[in-house]
Amino acid sequence: MGKALDGVRILDFTHVQSGPTCTQLLAWLGADVIKVERAGAGDITREQLRDIEGVDSLYFTMLNHNKRSITLDTKKPQGKAVLERLVKHCDVLVENFAPGALDRMGFTWERIQQLNPKMIVASVKGFGPGPYEECKVYENVAQCAGGSASTTGFDDGPPLVTGAQIGDSGTGLHLALGIVAALYQRKSTGRGQRVLCAMQDGVLNLCRVKLRDQQRLARTGVMKEYPQYPDGKFGSAVPRAGNSSGGGQPGWIIKCKGWETDPNAYLYFITQAPVWAEICKVIGKEEWITDPDYATPNARLPRLKHVFDTIEKWTMTKTKFEAMEELNKHDIPCGPILSMEELAAEPSLRATGTVVEVDHPERGKYLTVGNPIKLSDSPTEVQRSPLLGEHTNEVLQELGVSAAEIEALRTAKVI
Repeated sequence: MGKALDGVRILDFTHVQSGPTCTQLLAWLGADVIKVERAGAGDITREQLRDIEGVDSLYFTMLNHNKRSITLDTKKPQGKAVLERLVKHCDVLVENFAPGALDRMGFTWERIQQLNPKMIVASVKGFGPGPYEECKVYENVAQCAGGSASTTGFDDGPPLVTGAQIGDSGTGLHLALGIVAALYQRKSTGRGQRVLCAMQDGVLNLCRVKLRDQQRLARTGVMKEYPQYPDGKFGSAVPRAGNSSGGGQPGWIIKCKGWETDPNAYLYFITQAPVWAEICKVIGKEEWITDPDYATPNARLPRLKHVFDTIEKWTMTKTKFEAMEELNKHDIPCGPILSMEELAAEPSLRATGTVVEVDHPERGKYLTVGNPIKLSDSPTEVQRSPLLGEHTNEVLQELGVSAAEIEALRTAKVI
């Protein structure tokens, strides 16, 4: 059975995380991704955060599955000539260079259109057009500039970044969707187009509920589902909300049995209104079902701290898994705080391909995330990341470059 993106060729000029996240997802969906790297060096993440000396790091391998790698010096005329052939050969060029880098290479949008009018050029940038357009951006910078950090953490502490890579990987996922949309539109127009995803924009998109809350706060001056209510004060900007849910159903992280020694012995508990009576029964507070101070969601809002403290006395008598099993019998929404160690060992995630074991010729077996998107007619087979320049000869031959020409390029240190 074919893959969803069979026949789509991606010219991958990305590095580090945001761009490679995008192109890896396209490769998982069946696109032929040709990763262009510097001869002798390659993507900088090949050597970053290494756990085995002289071997591609997990940082690189976990972002570059299912791709082919070629090396090419695009500063040399022979390299530029090969790149022109690649542009003509491929459907999409993906890059996350600094602003203007492609232009300086001689591959402006206009030049690419001359070579291949159907080419889609997709770019990740730190900021979109505006005062910060030329600024260098990394993951945590994007989280701070996109509104995530200011709304993360507790009210009595500093802003916090999250462990989820919403700036890099989040923007890469947005870009992949933009590319697929552009490919679909090309079917009717016959033309390529430019696709841009700025990291600040991607983070803000993921923080939309906080932009919602900013407008609510401006109108009412208070947000009753936030932990600052009723005793704290609200300023003019959305505050940090601790572990409150961000939705209409109040939630909090509470301790479970063993929390004294296990930093992840916690459970996220949501006091969903339709199951409030069930919650009261489970925790032994049936009188709250009819008590006017607790019977309705609005009545509970000023008393949420006491509510969760009371629930916590019950959860502390059970492990997070025991609590979850009991609560799910009553359709009470909750979730255990799972560590990376627990996730790596979870059999169900292995069974669905969400966590995959891959064999690498130099580092041996390692774990990686698999494709989070499951298509019934296009199952993903996670293949190891390529060695540096592993497919150079193969790709050049597909472009019609002769063996003698390939040897000449190698002698000139173009590849």
